[in-house]
Amino acid sequence: MSPAAEPLRLALPEGATTSALLDLPDPPHAALVLAHGAGAGMQHMFLASLAQGLAERHIATLRFQFPFAEHGVKRPDSPARAQATVRCAVAEAARRLPGVPLFAGGKSFGGRMSSQAQAEEPLAGVRGLVFVGFPLHPASKPATARAAHLQQVQLPMLFLQGTRDALADLGLIRQVHASLGARATLHVVEGADHAFHVLARSGRTDAQVLQELLDATARWMASVTPGG
Repeated sequence: MSPAAEPLRLALPEGATTSALLDLPDPPHAALVLAHGAGAGMQHMFLASLAQGLAERHIATLRFQFPFAEHGVKRPDSPARAQATVRCAVAEAARRLPGVPLFAGGKSFGGRMSSQAQAEEPLAGVRGLVFVGFPLHPASKPATARAAHLQQVQLPMLFLQGTRDALADLGLIRQVHASLGARATLHVVEGADHAFHVLARSGRTDAQVLQELLDATARWMASVTPGG
């Protein structure tokens, strides 16, 4: 947990709750509801580093636990349950940060659940979606079916994708990006895998990649925010 993160309890349907963390810079120029992936919860170092780096760029983040992670279950929640959790997190962020431009998305599974929620029924107040490694297909099974719902998303979308991502063939990601037209922005991270690790022989470090992701996200948010 970053020192600046405020622990929260997020109300879910049917009276349940889950943990959340709010990183709130002063002043916030934008806010991102940041969902975690299928393999790690909201306190994973990568997600915490994203939240801290965005706060340094005056972007607030609300991280939260999907119910499966909250209860220590390995199998991810059903899409319906995960999407409902995203919707609750977005509503909480909007309540706590009125007037702040709001975005949603997340790492891998979390980003895809956010876009599925938006495709099903628009997330109130959300101005755009951020995908930190969109999981386009299982490893070694290239396909684009997981992106079909993006055609129903009528918001700006930012894809942050590594060239070595085993869950997102870059050629197919480019096809998806092209099919979405002006709504989509693709930022390719050279040499990065699905976790945004780079090989030592690349001449780059994971820390440099993180800065690239943060800068790309901040620039994009400013570009789609009126007056940004």
